[in-house]
Amino acid sequence: MGCNCFGGSRLEKKKGSANSHHEIDENLLGNIKHFSHKELRLATDNFHPSNKIGQGGFGTVYKGTLKSGIEVAVKTLSAQSKQGLREFLTEINTISNVRHPNLVELLGCCVQESNRILVYEYVENNSLDRALLGSKSRNIKLDWGKRSAICLGTARGLAFLHEELIPHIVHRDIKASNILLDKDFNPKIGDFGLAKLFPDDITHISTRIAGTTGYLAPEYALGGQLTMKADVYSFGVLILEIISGRSSAKANWGGMEKFLLEWAWELYQENRLLELLDPELEGYPEEEIIRYMKVAFFCSQAIASRRPLMSQVVEMLSRNIRLNEKELTAPGFFTDAGESSSKKGSIMESTSYQMSSVPETITQVTPR
Repeated sequence: MGCNCFGGSRLEKKKGSANSHHEIDENLLGNIKHFSHKELRLATDNFHPSNKIGQGGFGTVYKGTLKSGIEVAVKTLSAQSKQGLREFLTEINTISNVRHPNLVELLGCCVQESNRILVYEYVENNSLDRALLGSKSRNIKLDWGKRSAICLGTARGLAFLHEELIPHIVHRDIKASNILLDKDFNPKIGDFGLAKLFPDDITHISTRIAGTTGYLAPEYALGGQLTMKADVYSFGVLILEIISGRSSAKANWGGMEKFLLEWAWELYQENRLLELLDPELEGYPEEEIIRYMKVAFFCSQAIASRRPLMSQVVEMLSRNIRLNEKELTAPGFFTDAGESSSKKGSIMESTSYQMSSVPETITQVTPR
């Protein structure tokens, strides 16, 4: 049987009514644009490797050009949805209606048998991960103006998902590779809403990568407690990455086996925060950068209830206000059980519950 990707005519749909793909009520399909598999194959040159622009936990992304000349990003979902077709299309319909300048727009989808393909707007400057942490031979230069705008725009997008959108969406996977940059380097959050479509073990567990990436809030990584405050934590770590030009996934900052957040907190305690700055940054406003780093610490506090709402974070970043550091408590992070007991002891004294040792199998938890 040919492709059942809702690319056919109404007549074809009636002819194929025995097929479950065509039994969906037209009203349920809502405003979703349906692309045929053939159309997406042509757009991506049969999903040619040269058109591959990203690889994430949910699937592979290809750059495509439709017959109309419009460039799109085509995401072939690799994970099996935990929902049936009807529920899947209902969720996709919901996501496609979510519009905000700092969110990647979902343009449509294709469904064929058990396969799922999503079509998004194409974002010219790829991911923040590539721009910030990729090859230093790249031509992209992120000055402080661009970096601060990326922080603020991402915060606005998250505030929209958490507080303005009904029902609210917890992203689960805020990290540099999920922040895309348009031609003017405006940030757009990708993959929001997808976590609801797949089993939990698909959305945040990886058996291939050992060790925490440093993005996961401790209550989520250790206990599976997922609230919007877990997104706030991840955003705090993201701010530190944007300012430092360093990855939170590496545990070797400050000349010691430390994650980025851990090292940054020590610099804060020693009043040496400017040592965290990306050496490529020039002509930056010291006071503003220090404020942004302190906001990162407010976001990443160990106790979730102490972290601000994202709307408050937007306020803290956009206005030159004095932060009440007396209210600031130590960040939460954890390492694997292989750490020396003496080091764990010293950290436990200064941060109480914040540093938790966990079995190595737990430290394989990583957001995607």
